[in-house]
Amino acid sequence: MTKADIVTRISDRTGLEKSDVLAVVEGFMREVKSSMESGENVYLRGFGSFVLKKRAEKTGRNISKNTTLIIPAHYIPSFKPAKTFAEEVKSNVEVKG
Repeated sequence: MTKADIVTRISDRTGLEKSDVLAVVEGFMREVKSSMESGENVYLRGFGSFVLKKRAEKTGRNISKNTTLIIPAHYIPSFKPAKTFAEEVKSNVEVKG
């Protein structure tokens, strides 16, 4: 599903104009990104949390140059679904293969 799909579905379900829904969706994404860039986690009860995870410093390899390099410690954004959200997905999505 893409952002356009989300906007279309919300617009169809609420009767709001797609341009208004797009502005809200983009505003939401901008606020989540801005909060995380400033070091804050974002908690959405019943949905999940956008949290920062710290990655420790480690040694990596550049295979093409056959050299080692130090990858500094850094933070990455991560999403942790709420327990109810994860359970609903688990019970409603069929395992294939």
